[in-house]
Amino acid sequence: MEEFSLMTILAVFEEMFGRWLFWGMVAVAVVITLAWIYVLFRDRALSFRKYLVAQLSMPFGAVAAVWFVLWMTRSTLADIGGPIDVIVLLGVAVLGAVGLAILVYVAQALLRGRRDAEI
Repeated sequence: MEEFSLMTILAVFEEMFGRWLFWGMVAVAVVITLAWIYVLFRDRALSFRKYLVAQLSMPFGAVAAVWFVLWMTRSTLADIGGPIDVIVLLGVAVLGAVGLAILVYVAQALLRGRRDAEI
């Protein structure tokens, strides 16, 4: 690969996950991000209780994201070929952890409302 472009990365992800699943995941990520921004503007502060629970969910998000990528690519941990594979899986784990933490925070904020922010 001589050129590294956004279109190349999109093509690889579409090939890896399938067009509908990949763009569905992108749409879900956009909706969750917009909901998080809404919650931050609505509450005007972070609730440390919600933030703590969200942080406790991060390891589950990391494991789930790595498992999902390995399942979709029909790979196992034994297929890791070198340092770049480890770096990519660590990146997937970080993104999964942060993504689940944001989802958990947003879910708590939308279900419980603003009362935790006042305590």
